[in-house]
Amino acid sequence: MSLFLIEIPTLAVERSEVDHLIERLVPAVRASGASVVESRVTADLKRLFTVVEHDTADADAVRSAVADAGIEVEDVAQVRLVGAELDDVKAEAAAAPRYLVEWDLPAELTMDTYLARKREKSPLYAEVPEVAFRRTYVREDLGKCLCFYDAPCVEDVERARDVVSAPIDRLHELA
Repeated sequence: MSLFLIEIPTLAVERSEVDHLIERLVPAVRASGASVVESRVTADLKRLFTVVEHDTADADAVRSAVADAGIEVEDVAQVRLVGAELDDVKAEAAAAPRYLVEWDLPAELTMDTYLARKREKSPLYAEVPEVAFRRTYVREDLGKCLCFYDAPCVEDVERARDVVSAPIDRLHELA
């Protein structure tokens, strides 16, 4: 099975509009042969991040099915789940993380180097006990990664990222 991240810009001003978008997205994803793992929307309702599971590594099938539903997609990329098990992510669907950090990975980084760095640095999160790292989706093309956290406030997430020496390119509070 392959995982794909679908990034969708929304024009929503109310949560009900995002809910309606997700209601259209789910059957479109199913039509491509995929299933939704999770969908997270930013607190300002401007971006929707959806991860789907598909039995092939065909991003075009996912993109096409979503476009056929009339949903504007910014990007569809194959991703790897790091720091959590897929079954656990599916089981916690109702327990949404509060923050999402996007990190545009350096061009020279390899997947092996990224994963080794993640293993080395992850134990350092213990220095910021008020922050709970939940999971990362790293694009297979290493364009970026999305890291999910639970924390009392933005400043705590920023401190946690400092502790593991990982930059923040974009930080979103999630709705």
